[in-house]
Amino acid sequence: MEKNWIKIFSSTNYYQAEIVKQMLIVNQIDSVLLNKQDTTHYTFGDIGVYIHQRDFSNAIEAIILNQLNS
Repeated sequence: MEKNWIKIFSSTNYYQAEIVKQMLIVNQIDSVLLNKQDTTHYTFGDIGVYIHQRDFSNAIEAIILNQLNS
């Protein structure tokens, strides 16, 4: 992964991470998912949503306004 990417959200549920990612994209914030879950036991590891460091404040604001912080 390139430098200056930070994790803004993580979950053990893929769909929650995908919802956050899509919401960020709608708000013109580039984001990617990084799935670190074990392929045999999905209870181990998490899926992280990463953004550019420069978009941090806009991403936090979008997450809060959309109430996706749980």
